[in-house]
Amino acid sequence: MKLAKRLVPLPVKLRIKDYLGERKKARLFGALAPLVPRVNEMYDGPQSMEEFKQNGEEFFEIYKTICGLEPDERMLDVGSGIGRKTLPLTQYLNERAVYEGFDVNKVGVDWCRERYSSRFPNFHFRQIDVYNKTYNPLGKYQPTEYRFPFEAESFSFVMLGSVFTHMLPDDLEHYLAEIYRVLTRGGRCLITYFLLNDESLKHIDSGESTLDMRYAFEKYRTISRETPESAIAYQEGWIRERYRGLGLKIMRLDYGSWCGRQNYLSYQDLVFAVKE
Repeated sequence: MKLAKRLVPLPVKLRIKDYLGERKKARLFGALAPLVPRVNEMYDGPQSMEEFKQNGEEFFEIYKTICGLEPDERMLDVGSGIGRKTLPLTQYLNERAVYEGFDVNKVGVDWCRERYSSRFPNFHFRQIDVYNKTYNPLGKYQPTEYRFPFEAESFSFVMLGSVFTHMLPDDLEHYLAEIYRVLTRGGRCLITYFLLNDESLKHIDSGESTLDMRYAFEKYRTISRETPESAIAYQEGWIRERYRGLGLKIMRLDYGSWCGRQNYLSYQDLVFAVKE
C-alpha cells in the first residue's frame, strides 16, 4: 500500500484529496457547502471542517440563548473572518435583518463577499484598512485612529470574537467606545476575552493553561514580549471599569476553558453587556 501511494503522481493525489474534501463538506453542510472554505483556507481558527461547523453552531446557540438574537436584527460582526460564525445566521436572519461584517484580512472579506453576499443580499462585508502585524501589515490606520464606518446607533447587536485577545489596551479602549457609539439604546454586545482573575492566574501559574501568559504588564499578560498581540489576557477588573465608564452594563460573564478550568461555556471568556 505504501509503495502504491508513492507511485501515484502528485497532481492525482491532490485531485483525490480535493474530491474527498468536497464529499466531506457536502456531508457536513449540505446545501450550505459552497459557503465553507477549504481546510487550508481556514486562517481564523481551528483547521478542520468538523471544528468549523462546531464553532459556528456553538456561537449561533449563544447568540440565541444568551444574547436573545432575533431574526430581524441589525448585527455588526467585528472580525468576521472567513464566515466561521456567519454560516448559521444565513438560515436564521430574515430579509428585514442586516448583517455587517468587517475585518482587516482581505482574503476573508473577498471570500465572504463572493460566497455570501451573492446569495444573501442583506449580508455585507468590507475590509477595513487598519494595521495588524499579522493580517494587514500595510494598514493605513492605527486601531486608535479608526472610526467604524457606520452612523451612531446603527446596530442592535454587536459581536467581537477573538478580537480583543489580539489588541493592546489603547486600541481596545477605542474600539469599545466605537461599539458603544454604534449600538442602539438597549442594544447588546458579546465580546470574547482572556480574563485574568484569581482563578485563571492560579491555573496559569501552575502550568495548566493552554496559553502560557508568562509576560506580565500593568493591565495584561501575554505569551510574547516581542509581539504581545499574539495573545493577550486582560485583568478582569480593568475590563469591568472600561464597561462602567462607557455605560455598558455587564449582564452576564461566562468563563472559558482556555486557562485550564473545569467548568466553562466556551474556550474564551464571554462578556455580554447592554448599552444603558
